[in-house]
Amino acid sequence: MDDTMEEGNGMPPEERVRHLMMAEVDREISGKARLELESALEADPDLRDELETFQRLKEVTDTMTPLKPPGETWDSYWEHVYRRLERGIGWVLVSLGTITVGTWALWTAVSELIRDTTMPAYIRWGMLALIAGFVILFVSVVRERLFMQKKDPYKDVIR
Repeated sequence: MDDTMEEGNGMPPEERVRHLMMAEVDREISGKARLELESALEADPDLRDELETFQRLKEVTDTMTPLKPPGETWDSYWEHVYRRLERGIGWVLVSLGTITVGTWALWTAVSELIRDTTMPAYIRWGMLALIAGFVILFVSVVRERLFMQKKDPYKDVIR
């Protein structure tokens, strides 16, 4: 057990006793801390019962073995992993391509608008704001549709 447990570390007595009990359950208690825990257990029989409950729980969890799922479950699991990985990579590539082409197209459009001196400045800036607004709204709606489609609680409801 570390030195902070040996000292009081300024925690309330009830919390300190709980920490000491957990150290006992984990077999990490020693020295003065063990004596402190024993005196607390002697003073309060409910604490001793609680410690015994924790020790039994630790015994049970230490001896538990997880059930092995059937082979079909593993096959299905790996199919889902591969599918999600493929789709994730696909979405990353589509996103990168869209960002690249979209950035180029917007750069070209903005460059042309800025260079065109025959159009009044307020119209040029208005068109730039319009383009930026449409792009932001489009990306927002597409993103929301894609993410909400996964989490839609009614997608499997048959009408």
